[in-house]
Amino acid sequence: MKLDKIIYTLLACAVTATSCKKSFLDEQPSTAVTVTQSIQTPNDLADAVNGMYNTMKNTMLFGRDIPVLGDLLADNTYVNQSNSGRYLNDNNYTYAASTSAEASDIFSQGYYSILQANRVIYEGRKLGTSPDVSQLVGEAYAARALIYLELVNWFGTPYTVNPSAPGVPLVTVPSYVTGFSAKPTRATVSAVYTKIISDLDSAYALMPTGSTPLHAINSDYIAKYAAKAIEARAYLYEGDYANARDAALLVVQNGSYSLATTQSAFTGFWTSPTATTTKLEKIFELNQNASNNLGNTGLDAIFSQAGYGDIQATTDLYNAYTTTDFRRTLIIDGKRAGAQAYIINKFPNYSNTDKDETPVIRYAEVILTLAESYARLGDEANAKIYLNQLAKLRDPSFAGYTSTGDQLKTDILNERRKELAFEGLRFFDFTRLNLPIVRPAQTQGYASYPLVPITDYRRILPIPQSERDANPNVTQNPGY
Repeated sequence: MKLDKIIYTLLACAVTATSCKKSFLDEQPSTAVTVTQSIQTPNDLADAVNGMYNTMKNTMLFGRDIPVLGDLLADNTYVNQSNSGRYLNDNNYTYAASTSAEASDIFSQGYYSILQANRVIYEGRKLGTSPDVSQLVGEAYAARALIYLELVNWFGTPYTVNPSAPGVPLVTVPSYVTGFSAKPTRATVSAVYTKIISDLDSAYALMPTGSTPLHAINSDYIAKYAAKAIEARAYLYEGDYANARDAALLVVQNGSYSLATTQSAFTGFWTSPTATTTKLEKIFELNQNASNNLGNTGLDAIFSQAGYGDIQATTDLYNAYTTTDFRRTLIIDGKRAGAQAYIINKFPNYSNTDKDETPVIRYAEVILTLAESYARLGDEANAKIYLNQLAKLRDPSFAGYTSTGDQLKTDILNERRKELAFEGLRFFDFTRLNLPIVRPAQTQGYASYPLVPITDYRRILPIPQSERDANPNVTQNPGY
């Protein structure tokens, strides 16, 4: 599918499986069904859900662009001077509406994945309310919410800054039901968030706990409490800390997830490329197995020196870890083109047949969301309980945080930075809190845009010009 596919063209892909030359039903197990109103049985529905996940793991969405930009536009990573030409405009904040490939990728692939989720929801609801069907339809609701959360945060003003600002178009019904001529306008940021929360509530209500007869749940699928984990992130981005706390607490108290308690368990979690049912650290990730992965276009390839290896960790980030912090071992003090560089090794399986799973949401994030929510609600005692639960496990020599007030909030954000580095969340910590972004200079990097003030229009990506050419009802973001 071309990178600049626009919404209504993407929706038209629903007519036939070949009309847009997009094979989106190649996930495990590799099966295929025709697209138009083809979901007749729970097995068909399971195939369609696998196809939905396959579109989500694409390089243009969660497979690479989203996590890369989430750190590159902030202060965690930079493109080395020795590079393959990827992400240079983003690294320098020189992207534009007509030339930003990554903005176009995220927009088009996001709506393509939403198309698959819409189809699963619409057709799945015709199949009754068996545990299998409820689980599968619930996964589609949660996936749709997750993708809309990404789209509204990349292309809309942060909710915490202006909830009435234009967000993104809401498309929730398959185009073969509504017709292909619709040209939707941008819903407000608030309206998009309302739909996100509604979808996640629907997902949680529908999904049973654990696997069903047809559908074994592992970390490659969205489970019941994964929906709540995503909801906790959405509420945090809204600045609704009471609901963020409550959603995160449900996951902690009922989800049966756990953190690694030893160095070997922590290292083993990151070196293993397979899905698990243990609920150790992982909540939801996207599968990159030996028979169906992104090859040299995945997240691991852009970091690995055996792949493109273009993107390194900043010195500032590396120095944020103590020498006894387990997480520092995920960065190698090495060389790039003969010069010193901090090599990202969080995804170490690029050279293997079975590639690294792409993390979307982890239990550590939920713990940190809970800590931040408590802190911003004034309950500092509970905030420190959860913050130290994570921080002391990651660094056994650390005695724990004792800070209060603004310093405690800063400490939580710093822990988020260290824990979630290279997973694409750092940029949104700056935008949701309306903070300037100070991008540290690097000897082997680019320092052409070291400060991104809160007034900079480039903190929001441009709506792709191809979309606006096809649908004049979609307005452009200011500055482009």
